[in-house]
Amino acid sequence: MIRTVKFEDAQEIAEIYNYYILNSCVTFEEIPISIEEMSERIQAAHSKFPWLVYEKDKEIIGYAYASVWKPRSAYKYTIESTIYLKKEATKNGIGSLLYKELISRLTNLGFHAVIGGISLPNEASIALHEKFGFKKVAQFKEVGYKFNKWIDVGYWELLINKCNI
Repeated sequence: MIRTVKFEDAQEIAEIYNYYILNSCVTFEEIPISIEEMSERIQAAHSKFPWLVYEKDKEIIGYAYASVWKPRSAYKYTIESTIYLKKEATKNGIGSLLYKELISRLTNLGFHAVIGGISLPNEASIALHEKFGFKKVAQFKEVGYKFNKWIDVGYWELLINKCNI
């Protein structure tokens, strides 16, 4: 079941995210975050943008949310999307369900562009974004350094609400 995040979800969400901090390059954070820090992040984003969780048998399997892409006022209709799933929950459609709902809510809120930043390589994330119509618009070479290697970052964009304001 997909639902809006609750503040008491912070522990499970932090556990999911900390796995990726410690074991992958999909996030450029290098130090696990506390439950308190995750709670603050949820509060900051959730007050303005959608933050969703996928819950099964009272366990959070994944989450997706939107956040500010750039702070300047002219970017107010552009948003960045983020999604994380428990490692064992990948490749079973949960990511697609979460992203579909997130994009729907962003559309209903009147946003115009959704940006997905992806550390490369990451075939699964690229496939998920492109499944929903995101197009690759940029790639920055060696902008991150983690686990003793340089990492590229690509940006995918989805235009929604294509009418003029």
